[in-house]
Amino acid sequence: MAASGGKGKSGASMDKSITLPPDEIFRNLENAKRFAIDIGGSLTKLAYYSTVQHKVAKVRSCDHTGKDADHELLYEISEQEEITARLHFIKFENTYIETCLDFIKDHLVNTETKVIKATGGGAYKFKDLLEKKLGLKVDKEDEMTCLIKGCNFVLKNIPHEAFVYVKHADPEFRFQTTHPNIFPYLLVNIGSGVSIVKVDTEDKFERIGGSSIGGGTFWGLGALLTKTKKFDELLQLAAKGQHTNVDMLVKDIYGGAYQILGLTGNLIASSFGKSATADKEFSKEDMAKSLLHMISNDIGQLACLYAKQHNLYQVYFGGFFIRGHPVTMHTISYSINFFSKGEVQALFLRHEGYLGAIGAFLKGAEEDNLNLYSWGENYAGSSGLMSTSPDIYPMQRSRSGTVAKRAVASQPDAMDAADRAIKFQQKYWNKLQTLRHQPFAYGSLTVRSLLDTREHCLNEFNFPDPYSKVKQKENDIALKYYQKVIRSLDALVWEEKQLALVKGLLAGNVFDWGAKAVSEVLESDPEFGFEEAKKKLQTRPWLVDSYCEWIKRLKGPPHKCALIFVDNSGMDIILGIFPFVRELLSRGTEVILACNSGPALNDVTYNESLIVTEHIADMDSVIQSALQDDRLILVQTGSSSPCLDLSRLDKSLAMLVKERRTDLVIIEGMGRAIHTNYYAVLQCESLKLAVIKNSWLAERLGGNIFSVVFKYETPPK
Repeated sequence: MAASGGKGKSGASMDKSITLPPDEIFRNLENAKRFAIDIGGSLTKLAYYSTVQHKVAKVRSCDHTGKDADHELLYEISEQEEITARLHFIKFENTYIETCLDFIKDHLVNTETKVIKATGGGAYKFKDLLEKKLGLKVDKEDEMTCLIKGCNFVLKNIPHEAFVYVKHADPEFRFQTTHPNIFPYLLVNIGSGVSIVKVDTEDKFERIGGSSIGGGTFWGLGALLTKTKKFDELLQLAAKGQHTNVDMLVKDIYGGAYQILGLTGNLIASSFGKSATADKEFSKEDMAKSLLHMISNDIGQLACLYAKQHNLYQVYFGGFFIRGHPVTMHTISYSINFFSKGEVQALFLRHEGYLGAIGAFLKGAEEDNLNLYSWGENYAGSSGLMSTSPDIYPMQRSRSGTVAKRAVASQPDAMDAADRAIKFQQKYWNKLQTLRHQPFAYGSLTVRSLLDTREHCLNEFNFPDPYSKVKQKENDIALKYYQKVIRSLDALVWEEKQLALVKGLLAGNVFDWGAKAVSEVLESDPEFGFEEAKKKLQTRPWLVDSYCEWIKRLKGPPHKCALIFVDNSGMDIILGIFPFVRELLSRGTEVILACNSGPALNDVTYNESLIVTEHIADMDSVIQSALQDDRLILVQTGSSSPCLDLSRLDKSLAMLVKERRTDLVIIEGMGRAIHTNYYAVLQCESLKLAVIKNSWLAERLGGNIFSVVFKYETPPK
């Protein structure tokens, strides 16, 4: 699975795990740095990080001294090279340990490499071979310590790492949110055998049990029964099999359910029970399925018993046995639920097989400086492997084509821009096809993850800000109308002014290049402006209309501090947000204006907002005074997404919100207020507002294109 560079000096990203063919060489290997190895009984797992050079968009305010400001753009746009890092995973079967070491020697060992961090039983078994073959000193790390360190890390840092699997539910994968308080928990690590570990704190853990019946058992017995030597091929056989042809069920013994004991007729009474008496050949598929059920049931029951004995109610499963296989996950979940009567919960991990390798890598990183690393999902990946899935939903390709055109237009002087744009389209399309067949490859499949996937693919092909020119132009145009809008608002009586301010917010939100309905209007009608946008709005009553409650609240005491999450550049922030900010300031409310740290679609970035605010302050004494008195503060969210994850905000923003005792949060925009936070329950008053510019979302909410959501909420009592 993947994880992407965040904001640190070296944003280490976790990239897609794959089985590497001997002749497959990845381009990320050219800049490979630190690495670690985990050698188990059957598989060798590698974790290595490489530096990635890519472009970032920079803006700088133009000097208009002595120039005709009416014909000068607000700021200059430039692109600079920046280096971040990604963490990658590879696995080898131990049968090919020599191939694995050749790979390491050829691509991961460089002049800076002196020591290799190694864990697992093979760190001892193959120590001499490692040192001789690689010419490095092997620094052995305790296997269990690395395993727990890796597990603690992914549970605390990787969004949607752990999940519950519920067969036939919608969705089948129910992902858990990251939380700092993960202890205590039970970790069942299924490698060749099974280790069961009770984890109490970051550093306190105990192996309380285990079993010799694990992944190696499935592999070994499966090979004997089916003559299939590959683990993944065994799983494929099992997926096609019917275990009831081989297993003896309760109903085979009793003719139905054993109701006195509460045993259903379809419950397995004896694994492989029919094979002793049936005079026939059994298919490889049926035997593989029966074997998978037998071992999964055994592991599930064992895990449940240990969990109940130690009063633990969350059991995480690691190791390379499960591999996201639905039959395995369902069987383990069913077993735990059955034997615990629903009291114990089975949770699975996306990075299940690499916990030890991650722990060993972190051991080495700590010796450098772990604070140099930051973590987040990388939806684009960097393996360079392409999906061969057939084309589906051709309309989606035209939407990515619009973005590709913008990307090319943002780099008019780049000769290779068109070629890179085509590669972006191909990569993004292939990612969509992968998600179609594996919807939960990166965690929950949401609008946010899809949009983030597109942004990551753009960045991979050096299009850091495809809408930079559009934003530059729209900011410039909107500023010319700012004073006129303010004069118009100030001429209104109070009640009329409040409604006009809200309509201005909503009209500004119409200017969203990420929405097909709007982009088509903006493309076809260059004269479409702020007043035209107001006319597009739904008339009251709106689809969601809490305006009366909001006005009633405004007649009360002013809020102490308002946090506003801003959406689009141009009309949105300048003619919608800033007049609203101005009104809050005039009421005595402090304002924190939060913008994206990096670009996404035509969303305003933090650096752009600084320049825009500087120019507004030159025209507006209210804004200027608030900036000088620290009553208006501009901050970055830590995000580069069209959506908003309130659980992963920039630390400085979170601290500022707490220090200022923020009592009003305003979330603006379809992506931020509807797609990702519509049902979010906040501990203070909140406004969620947006114009619906997507037909399927409008239909889902019971409205039409350009329907309005104005949702005012108070905290639960």
